Amino acid sequence: MSIVVGYVPTPAGEAAVRAAIAEAGLRDEELLVVNSAREGSVVETTVAAEEDLDRVLAQAAEAGVRAEVVRGTHRDDFTDEILDLAEKHEASLIVIGLRRRSTVGKFIMGSVAQRILLQADHPVLAVKPPR
Repeated sequence: MSIVVGYVPTPAGEAAVRAAIAEAGLRDEELLVVNSAREGSVVETTVAAEEDLDRVLAQAAEAGVRAEVVRGTHRDDFTDEILDLAEKHEASLIVIGLRRRSTVGKFIMGSVAQRILLQADHPVLAVKPPR
């Protein structure tokens, strides 16, 4: 079994990684750090730089957690990729970061976090960054 965490280089993504490392350490499970780019996108703010991913792997190693980075691409949103990986690796937990959004922002843009929470067949831990 493993823990799957969706990582983007934002405060919410950093909070998710910290929580996922802690959970993986408690459960003695492998951590899969998922970072994905939108297919065909010229500029993608969710793609983590190699140094960000190296830092995440170093944090996991320091905590005694086996971790692996999974890079991929997605079409519409990140939800299907996270859910597919959780199923494939028989995840005991999916960890996601949440950010504050206005009601209008949620209506217009949708919410990957909301879709993961509603569609996942695995437990989901949603964390917020500190204020």
